[in-house]
Amino acid sequence: MAEYNPRMAERFRGYLPVIVDIETSGFDCKTNALLEIAMVTTAIDDNGWLKPAETIACHVEPFENAVIETAAIEFNGIDPYSPLRGAVPEREALQHCLQPIRKAMKESGCKRAILVGHNAAFDHGFLNEAVARTGYKRNPFHPFSTMDTVTLAALAYGETVLARAAVAAGLEWDHREAHSAIYDAEGTAEIFCRVLNRWKESTGFWTPGPVEEKAP
Repeated sequence: MAEYNPRMAERFRGYLPVIVDIETSGFDCKTNALLEIAMVTTAIDDNGWLKPAETIACHVEPFENAVIETAAIEFNGIDPYSPLRGAVPEREALQHCLQPIRKAMKESGCKRAILVGHNAAFDHGFLNEAVARTGYKRNPFHPFSTMDTVTLAALAYGETVLARAAVAAGLEWDHREAHSAIYDAEGTAEIFCRVLNRWKESTGFWTPGPVEEKAP
């Protein structure tokens, strides 16, 4: 488990940025299945520099009567019904991924998590739909606000495609590993942190103030 700094609560108005990537059986969050989910928490040091922290991931069983689009499966290379995936039902997958997020929020003093994604509306929609479908009650993410690395990468590097943005950010990108939720989430997390740190380096924002000592 990474060490979290209470300054994170000051940096994003009490929100903890969590990078999310979801692999699915299509583009419709109401009818297509969520197949893989990966989340990467972020940490901040005493000088305000951001870095990826913990990765949490899970393979997910398609929900009953989910639509499996052939084109989507060919694109991401996932066999939804392979026993080798070790997939678990949606509710169990949500619990596996979201409980550590709540713990990270508590440790960093944040009041809520905010989803960071590459085309964040896609991942946010599938996550919210799975939460609603399973009746999961402890979703730590903001219900509608997100941060999108498409916009950030376009601003910082002039690129909007994840692979090209990663290369522009100085990362190595293996196209054979792409479209794995873990690989894409960790790459997106690196881009997010590098853009925010580049902004801090060039503007001086965000420089933390002193942390108040609590009385014993």
